[in-house]
Amino acid sequence: MNYLGLVLCMCVGALGGKYSREVNEQKASVDGKNPVEFRIAKLNQVWEKAVRMQMPPVRQAELHSDLKIQEKDELQWKKLKAEGLDENGEREAKLRRNFNVILAKYGMDGKKDTRTMENNNLKDHDIREGDIFEEPRLDKLWNKAKSSGKFSEDELQSLRREFQHHKDKIHEYNILMDTVSRTEEIHKNVISPLEGDVKEHAVHQKHSELKQKMRDLNQGFERLRKISHEGFSDDDSEFREPRVIELWDMARRSNLSEDELDSLKEELKHFETKVEKHQHYQEQLELSHQKLKHVEALGDQDHILRNKEKYNSLSEKTREMGYKMKKHMQDLTNKISRDGLPHNEL
Repeated sequence: MNYLGLVLCMCVGALGGKYSREVNEQKASVDGKNPVEFRIAKLNQVWEKAVRMQMPPVRQAELHSDLKIQEKDELQWKKLKAEGLDENGEREAKLRRNFNVILAKYGMDGKKDTRTMENNNLKDHDIREGDIFEEPRLDKLWNKAKSSGKFSEDELQSLRREFQHHKDKIHEYNILMDTVSRTEEIHKNVISPLEGDVKEHAVHQKHSELKQKMRDLNQGFERLRKISHEGFSDDDSEFREPRVIELWDMARRSNLSEDELDSLKEELKHFETKVEKHQHYQEQLELSHQKLKHVEALGDQDHILRNKEKYNSLSEKTREMGYKMKKHMQDLTNKISRDGLPHNEL
């Protein structure tokens, strides 16, 4: 195992261990020549590995945003810990889980990604022409909706985004389930009784989240089924982006008052604009990357320099906007959870 793999295993594997400032905070270089990307060592090591792997630009920007959110949450936790809060280690366990999920999501957990995008029947399901989601129930529903004649081209595009979002949520659920399985495997080998209590709590927390995510998946699929059969209603035209639609449905299921819902609706409209702007920058980043590769193949150094500057600028802007969007989504989710019914993070 290489050095990075060893460090990541140390960070992820020991559920009973402590996050110490000495081990986890990355020290910036004294001369400033090699500035670190993240203040926390293990996050910086993951980022450096992603750069070495030459991860596709949009995916790399997404990873950067996820790591920035993780950094923010870990630094906040350190302040709480210093104040004597989080005595039962619940927040600490959640941070470890989130870090595990990031590693798995981007294929950096050291194992081949055998998590399927779908249910246990996938191995019995032959991918056919027109099966764009590689998930039998989704593909069947999508093909029916597409051939029904109920939807305009714009509506089909909106519906397709919702189907893709649901597919992504299934993948997230499978990643979390895989993390729970590994946690329980560690739990079986516990020696210390005290350590066992901590791990039992961590496993219980993950099971609770799995149940909530499964409820979300069932509600999401029911929405897709209803729209596919009946078409879009007036209520369905409030928002276009799946993440915003999901937040709005979550809010309507909560016990928020009409005034609170009206206020939230306005905030969600602003958030949707932010999501769309971020998607635009992602598209521009991908185009810029393709152009840079083309120019590099031609070998004109002046053109390469100009395109590289544009690409680096777009990359930085896309990362920054991705972080702001994800933080805003985190804030909205917490706000709905706090003021409405209890709900885990999306």
